[in-house]
Amino acid sequence: MDLSAQSLFTVAGKTAIVTGGSSGIGRMIASVLAANGVRATIVGRKQPALEAAAAELGCEFILADLSKPDEITRFATEIAAREPAIDILVNNAGATWGAPFDTFPLDAFDKVFALNVRTPFLLTQALLPLLEARATAEDFSRVIQISSVGARMLGDDGGSVAYGPSKAAVEQMTRVMARQLGSRRITVNCIAPGWFPSKMNAPLGDAAAADWISRTPVGRLGNARDVGGLAMFLCSPAGMYVSGQVINCDGGRSL
Repeated sequence: MDLSAQSLFTVAGKTAIVTGGSSGIGRMIASVLAANGVRATIVGRKQPALEAAAAELGCEFILADLSKPDEITRFATEIAAREPAIDILVNNAGATWGAPFDTFPLDAFDKVFALNVRTPFLLTQALLPLLEARATAEDFSRVIQISSVGARMLGDDGGSVAYGPSKAAVEQMTRVMARQLGSRRITVNCIAPGWFPSKMNAPLGDAAAADWISRTPVGRLGNARDVGGLAMFLCSPAGMYVSGQVINCDGGRSL
């Protein structure tokens, strides 16, 4: 058994799908995977952003609104025509909504849960044949879900009535999927990020970011090396015996 770092942590030659991969956490993960020899395809709703990210990262892209079940079906058909197998699926696409509890819109609640919870379920289900196609007893395929420390933490304002609960659902779904898909040679894990620079966090402002940093033991925000490196570990030979786990990537903020 080769126990060198090069052997333990290699992901070169694998094929990956990263949803919401044109910005934020998804782009960070895609950038690390692509830089280490993974043939990555990023997915999103905005073609200019996808084109720019794909050109910079050296990866492919597919335009799709994965909040819609028929678009998931179309996407699965398109990727199956391109790839004989998928080794890595990163279910990153997500949404949030800020509004007081008393006036929180029902349609916003439904949209958050549709993208954050229903989409990773339906997409993983649709891509199962491709995830199984190349999986072996020595090298399982990998599914990585993206949650948030907000699944288990409340901000000073009490948190969002939709976002946090939707991410808590993702974490439990991860455990269920890991149990049910293990016999099919697929591991399923979940990364729960803290504060990373992104369009989702930008509206919170610099003061909120500084406050977060002041409460974080490592004293900074997250970056691509942090979350991408963790994802790479989970996709590598070193991470194959890890399944059904939720791993915080927050610099200790949730302690």
